Amino acid sequence: MSDGAHRRSPGGMPIIETRDLRKVFRSVKRTPGALGALKTLFSRETVERVAVEGITMSLEAGELVGYIGPNGAGKSTTIKMLTGILVPTSGSAVVAGIVPWAERKRNARNIGVVFGQRSQLYWDLPLVESFELLRAIYSIPQARYRKNLADFTALLEMDDFLQTPVRQLSLGQRMRGDFAAALLHDPPIVYLDEPTIGLDVVAKEAIRTFVAELNRDRGTTFILTTHDLADVERLCRRIVLIDEGKLVYDGPVEGLKEQYGTHRTLVVTLAEPHTGVDVVGVESVEVEGVVARLRFDRSAVSAEQLIRRVTEAYAVTDLSIEEPDLESVIRRIYRDGYDAPRAAAERVT
Repeated sequence: MSDGAHRRSPGGMPIIETRDLRKVFRSVKRTPGALGALKTLFSRETVERVAVEGITMSLEAGELVGYIGPNGAGKSTTIKMLTGILVPTSGSAVVAGIVPWAERKRNARNIGVVFGQRSQLYWDLPLVESFELLRAIYSIPQARYRKNLADFTALLEMDDFLQTPVRQLSLGQRMRGDFAAALLHDPPIVYLDEPTIGLDVVAKEAIRTFVAELNRDRGTTFILTTHDLADVERLCRRIVLIDEGKLVYDGPVEGLKEQYGTHRTLVVTLAEPHTGVDVVGVESVEVEGVVARLRFDRSAVSAEQLIRRVTEAYAVTDLSIEEPDLESVIRRIYRDGYDAPRAAAERVT
């Protein structure tokens, strides 16, 4: 694990901190038993499932963190503990100085939550009336409410549908309304759970721009859980990656690419067309006209070595390196496992 567990906000305390956070779900399984005069048809067996296992991390105020992992990794369970919905089996968590499950109401006033498939808006009311109800629930001062509503209406381009009942909104419009609703009371922390799921390209970009601007201009701390890694790559500088409830990686996006994105592509523009390019150390070659794309494993050969080999064998007019995108890196991790890059490096050395 990287040094993410030791981050501190300028005041000396992280805004979110967990230590050995663990959650075990227990259920009763009924199994056939022996039939006798004093015995039941079924016996009861307690089954345990570990959802989160020893998560230790901390976030500084103003960070925008991607909290990612495969289905069933424990992401939603972690968020539910941080929002106070679930009580951990063991370990600790402090959110803005509050133990979330011990002081649920106080914690609720410090956080905003956006769920991609669930809305906090009132279905039959015009959107603006949902906002008015939330103003009353959170006791938002009128001046602050009007300022936030005006800002969010402009940023999210909601003016045309503020008077429209929520049930008549498109998915993109409803999601914009949900974002505004989650932030009207100026929470210092916002949890985003699949916030762009099902949205078109234009709506996704509007949401991403809104999040980036609030993070930059207001210093709002965001935790983003999503399967759309374009969201993470566009917004986050830091990733916390978990699998089977355990923290696997905590650090910068580029660090994850460096550690697990072993394959790069050397794009070569040749002086004249070739039907193929034969260079030692290249795993695959695609040639189209004068452009050749050479995929290689940097744990086996360096870019400098490959460039030297190419330029010695062919007349070249241009060269560039394409780094792996985050989606391809994560896909490889899920496919090959988290220790595959280390194992490959050990074999090379």
